[in-house]
Amino acid sequence: MLNNKSILITGGTGSFGKKFVEMIFKKYQPARVIIYSRDEFKQDIVKKLAASKLTKAQQSRLRFFIGDVRDKDRLYRAFKGVDYVIHAAAMKQVPACEYNPFEAIKTNIHGAQNIIDAALDCGVKKVVALSTDKAVNPINLYGGTKLVSDKLFVSANAYSGDHGTVFSVVRYGNVAGSRGSVIPFFQELINEGVTDLPVTDTRMTRFWITLEEGVELVFKALKESKGGETYISKIPSFKITDLVKAMSDEVSIKEVGIREGEKLHEIMIPKDESRMTYEYDEHYIIYPHFNWWNSDNLLAGGQPIDVNFEYNSETNAEWLSVEDLRQKLKSLK
Repeated sequence: MLNNKSILITGGTGSFGKKFVEMIFKKYQPARVIIYSRDEFKQDIVKKLAASKLTKAQQSRLRFFIGDVRDKDRLYRAFKGVDYVIHAAAMKQVPACEYNPFEAIKTNIHGAQNIIDAALDCGVKKVVALSTDKAVNPINLYGGTKLVSDKLFVSANAYSGDHGTVFSVVRYGNVAGSRGSVIPFFQELINEGVTDLPVTDTRMTRFWITLEEGVELVFKALKESKGGETYISKIPSFKITDLVKAMSDEVSIKEVGIREGEKLHEIMIPKDESRMTYEYDEHYIIYPHFNWWNSDNLLAGGQPIDVNFEYNSETNAEWLSVEDLRQKLKSLK
């Protein structure tokens, strides 16, 4: 599928982008993999990381393109000759988005529109946009901007025609062990000798997904999407208090109060979208609910879910125990 193709990833110097580069060269023989981001220092870090994990031949097919998704002209230049785009660039930190709302809108919403325009006009075959659980019933600005972004990418299929660019979305929550997630934060405190780990609310639950699983879901979307799908992996839940126990037996929990814009539980599929959701062996797909979408584009192998279904980390059927979490944490090292 991706052999001899040119793939560009925006925001490609983040945790997802680094894992994507590693995995795509293990599974495929792409002609080019282009890292598009605005930080030359982080690009240099990825270059050095690639030098330790990729062969010389693979490194020769890796490209680094300085640019911002806010800059449409630069995107047009970068997208020339590109077959597939993975859109991972975003302002993601909830407090930063709250304090800098106009900047979050420029990157997460205007940037998404720029990606769409450039992809349509440059003849990109497929675009997969990364989303977040925070886009579901959003209560903070980051979630609100990602909800708009998701809507833009789904609706973009109405403008691409029968043989134009295919746009789809992949949605998941905080990735285990990724930069900015709770696991490295807790680990840093444990290494410093802190005996009380700060937990905002002891009732909190989250979904568990690894970077590898996130990349595999993107590969699936690139392979089979026909336009407008939102992919959600079937993944287990865990209690934040169990995560603390799994990380160390020598620390206690200090409840510090839920932060502004933070949710107790992650929701991947709200009830209101269940009527357009189909269940597959390892994932769910939310299909568009627009008159331009043709039900002939339903992917084979799925079954419609119950109209009252909600994919919520609190009510999930699959859970990780403390011992399960210990084993998962070992695999992250």
